[in-house]
Amino acid sequence: MAISKSAGYDNLPSGNFLPIIYSQKVQKFFRTASVVEDITNTDYAGEIDNYGDTVNIIKEPTISVSSYTRGGAINIQNLADDQIQLIIDQANAFAFKVDDIEERQSHINFEALATSSGAYALKDSYDENVLAAMVAGAGTDLGTIDTGHGSGDTDPLNTLASGAKTLHASDVPTDNRWFVSTPEFYEQLAQSSSKLLDASVTGDAASPLRNGQVMAGQIQGFKLYMTNNFAALSGLFGHMSSTATANQIAKTEVVRDPDSFSDIVRGLHVFGRKVLRTEALVKATFTYDSD
Repeated sequence: MAISKSAGYDNLPSGNFLPIIYSQKVQKFFRTASVVEDITNTDYAGEIDNYGDTVNIIKEPTISVSSYTRGGAINIQNLADDQIQLIIDQANAFAFKVDDIEERQSHINFEALATSSGAYALKDSYDENVLAAMVAGAGTDLGTIDTGHGSGDTDPLNTLASGAKTLHASDVPTDNRWFVSTPEFYEQLAQSSSKLLDASVTGDAASPLRNGQVMAGQIQGFKLYMTNNFAALSGLFGHMSSTATANQIAKTEVVRDPDSFSDIVRGLHVFGRKVLRTEALVKATFTYDSD
């Protein structure tokens, strides 16, 4: 990762915004906050440095199995080394100004404040972009589902079961499956009429879901995630191998503002995303009754 300070500004008055430290902290906060970082294959992140980089991914070969007769010849398969390119063709930038006087006199830790704020801003933009690409690349669309607990509605648990069944039909591995949706879906999942709050269903008095919060475990084999970064009231079922992503804060620098006694901190966040297995992504659109 290329981190640099603009030439001619080696003696910053505050000393708080060291570019390399700030960049590392933002990246750390970002990886913790991002949903996409947790549901995609990020193995290639270390192979990129800047915008325009390309990562060649070897596609997993399909192995054929044939019957064998004692003493007979074995069919030998030549493996194909097909490649998929992950191109770093997306970029976001941030820039903010820190006044010298305010920073020296304020009790607020501007570095910590700017680090968390910058990371969450990058996270929202990044997650929205990648989730949209994943929804567009989904191999199966379950259509519009009236979700709830009233007459004619589909219980959220049954919706999760439908997503699991669809992935089963495509032989998608059962480990590392996930489901992402909006707060509206999880509100329905946490309704008192939901079976998740029934001890007779969960097997003990401690329900896996409380107060509308996503549980730490799994339901129907899915690890559950909540996001506000879907363009619509959507849901996405998937497997971690479905999509490859790579992102990096490629450059962070501090320069003096020529028009004030302030430091300008700016950075460039680059990333790429590629759907590798369309059959490992299933999308749905949910509707909810107003009552």
